[in-house]
Amino acid sequence: MRNLWHMSRTLAVVLVVTTSASVLVLEILSMRLVAPYAGLTLETYTASVGVALGAIAVGAALGGRAADAMGPDRIIGPLLVAGGALTMLARPLVLTFGPALRGAGPAAAVILVGLGIAVPVAVLSAVPPAVVKTQLARLTETGTVVGRFSALGTAGALAGTFATGYVLLATLPVSQALLATGILMVGLGAGQLVRDRLVGRGVPAGDTRRGPGVPLLGLTVLGAGLLVAVPSECEVETAYYCARVVPEGETGRVLYLDDLQHSYVDVADPTHLEFVYTERFADVITLMAPRSRPIQALHLGGGGFTIPRWLAATRPGSTSTVLELDPSIVRLARERLGLRTGPSLRVRVGDARTTIATQPADGYDLVVGDAFGGRSVPWHLTTREFVGQVDRVLRPDGVYLLNIIDNPPLAFLAAEIATLRQVFPQVFVLATTDQLAGEDGGNFVVVAGSRAPDPAALASAAAARDEAERPRPEAPEGPEGVATERGVDRLVGDARPLSDDWAPVDQLLTPYVYSDGGG
Repeated sequence: MRNLWHMSRTLAVVLVVTTSASVLVLEILSMRLVAPYAGLTLETYTASVGVALGAIAVGAALGGRAADAMGPDRIIGPLLVAGGALTMLARPLVLTFGPALRGAGPAAAVILVGLGIAVPVAVLSAVPPAVVKTQLARLTETGTVVGRFSALGTAGALAGTFATGYVLLATLPVSQALLATGILMVGLGAGQLVRDRLVGRGVPAGDTRRGPGVPLLGLTVLGAGLLVAVPSECEVETAYYCARVVPEGETGRVLYLDDLQHSYVDVADPTHLEFVYTERFADVITLMAPRSRPIQALHLGGGGFTIPRWLAATRPGSTSTVLELDPSIVRLARERLGLRTGPSLRVRVGDARTTIATQPADGYDLVVGDAFGGRSVPWHLTTREFVGQVDRVLRPDGVYLLNIIDNPPLAFLAAEIATLRQVFPQVFVLATTDQLAGEDGGNFVVVAGSRAPDPAALASAAAARDEAERPRPEAPEGPEGVATERGVDRLVGDARPLSDDWAPVDQLLTPYVYSDGGG
């Protein structure tokens, strides 16, 4: 039986591969689009994958039905153009509605991903079944044809996945990656519309309607125009973050990564520490050794490089090695935050989990953990196995300082302390009175080592800054603002330590999925 809608196999392969690749480009880029408003958490990844899979299923079903009802040549071109135009609208939609959903929790990720990519993914996913229909010439070959193009679609999806992760996000801002993808789809669709006109298909003879060209052109212009016109909060779109630097006063600079106020830097005075948790870091470092003694420090995460710069300014002769995942953040710090590298401050770009393995054993007096992916410490930097690496690079009397953000019921904090206690004999927690009582959230500074600084001295340093919020009767748990052994026991409860096999960090940070003991 002759196929009335036959398309060359080469063109069919190109259309299936490129549309499938574009769908995965959209899926991956959606994570970066919504991160400034919903955070880069496991819920964001889940929302992106879930919304994309749902849209793929809907689009494939509707595309197959439309191909049977109308004929594939009448829908392939319009679908491609519409999918490309809607791809360019994804970012303006998220930028428009994102601020209103900031802080709405995991639901924000689902809503924003849905607004951004659900429709273009569904439209593009309707193309492959229509293309397959053009290749079905004999019933005896339908299995072979369908299987072949299913494999080609998967190959295209893989190509889109690797191209986005390894090339697009490394070389282009999200806006330009979406623009390129949209233009590619619009170009293929326009070519298909022209082809159908030239061979006398697409609009039946005698049909005086103008066809879809004008509205599709308008949608394309709208998508491209809004993609360029709608402003973004990002100063730099890195492979991992939406980053921006906001001036504060004459010399203050605040670094924002996605939706988190990450670092404060005084470009004229590196000894000035604005955030309370950095002041607590400084208290511990000050008590570790006399000011005349240089300290060798390893920093997990660079951000604004506040503590490395403070250490260089307050303890001459000290050295800092910073493990920073994102090279764009290092460039931004050099350009906007006064970072100067040299013998006393070196930066190694790479994931802290892998780069710490290359650091010398017993090489550091201090390890500072201040790496964040969204609102949480990346899970692979929280486990017993990673803490073992920290212990390996610390000298026998060294100290591990860790910044943790958590909110009641403090399930993640409890699990991380339980993990640290498996490696280090002493673990203290520095925070406000209400935080240590489990009544408030925020930044908690955890101090771990074989010889932690004097808790009373740490409490005195905090009191000098008037950090205490109210008197606390539980004196046996530790001085004001410091949880020592008994206070830490209460914080930990029966929490389960984290390991590479079990580290649900994002879930522990989400109270409504918390169960006793972090299990």
